Amino acid sequence: MRAAAKNSFEESIEIAVPVHTAYNQWTQFKTFPRFMSTVKEVEQLRPNLMRWVVGAGPVRHEFTVEIVEQQPDSLVAWRGLDRRAGHRGEVTFRELAPDRTGVVVRMRFEPHALRGRVLARAGATPRVVRAELGRFKEFIEGVGQECGAWRGVIRNGQVQPLEPEPPRSRVAGWPVG
Repeated sequence: MRAAAKNSFEESIEIAVPVHTAYNQWTQFKTFPRFMSTVKEVEQLRPNLMRWVVGAGPVRHEFTVEIVEQQPDSLVAWRGLDRRAGHRGEVTFRELAPDRTGVVVRMRFEPHALRGRVLARAGATPRVVRAELGRFKEFIEGVGQECGAWRGVIRNGQVQPLEPEPPRSRVAGWPVG
């Protein structure tokens, strides 16, 4: 963990899968409850908008997140829309070798409730993110392939039109490629 500023932190991990596999699995937010212990539910409202339910034990917290930037195999950046969530973050993906990926999570948050301020002072959020990144690594390395993918691009919170498929060459009337 590397602290960037008050209520900011960075966590990183190396994962033994290709960058596109790590990225593709990360975009499958609805699967997070399968391997992340604090994520209880993720509902995809639109390609750039999600409702999250997180918690431990009987404590639950619900908030809405907007994806503000997304670039395939490179970046997913978000911001919490609810005043109580008060956070922003990004996860970056970098190819270290053909079958190894560096994943870095950076977050900044503003705890509003007393409990949130106490947890922030105790460094609980970075520890939770570190543990959840470890669970992501175990999951994707264990299955060896992503269970889906969304390869769209989001810029300034706006979903960009999907790029058209490149034209295919034809030989004797049959598609090639």
